[in-house]
Amino acid sequence: MSVDRDRILREAAECLGKRPTATQDEIAAAVGVSRATLHRHFAKRGALLEALDRLAISQLGEAMTISRCQEGTAAEALQRLVAACRPVSGYLRLLYIRAQDFESDQLTEGWAEIDAQLRQLFLRGQRSGEFRRDLPTLWLNQAFFSLVAGAGRSANTGRIARSDFTGMVTELLLRGARSS
Repeated sequence: MSVDRDRILREAAECLGKRPTATQDEIAAAVGVSRATLHRHFAKRGALLEALDRLAISQLGEAMTISRCQEGTAAEALQRLVAACRPVSGYLRLLYIRAQDFESDQLTEGWAEIDAQLRQLFLRGQRSGEFRRDLPTLWLNQAFFSLVAGAGRSANTGRIARSDFTGMVTELLLRGARSS
């Protein structure tokens, strides 16, 4: 039986998003494969984490592109971005948890590029008067990543309906970020 590498990565991201210190044995069990199968795909934990980091940055970059952050109002672009991030929220949660541990310059660059694009969206909203100017864009970025990652976990564990994800995150973020 062939094991799909994408499925391993997706389920490993979910496992590590819940338990960042999970062992290879625990990850294999969560994925539903033997440790030997996991090892054939990723010889060491570091290789798995590096593959997950690259995939997470790629998935988040695609979400940024799909959402067309430069089009329409900043609030509309933010809502599109939240919607585009829902399917990849597990990867985002893991990436957000691990962002402080990046050793690879390529990964740091990828994360920095995504972070800069999001900051530009918030800055555009501040300049247009849609978002509060008293909140630093750095803080708005952190709030965005925290809300998307947290809501993604809540949706994946059944605490909230997946269909409510975009509205809940967008409303909470925009009500706090919008100027009065």
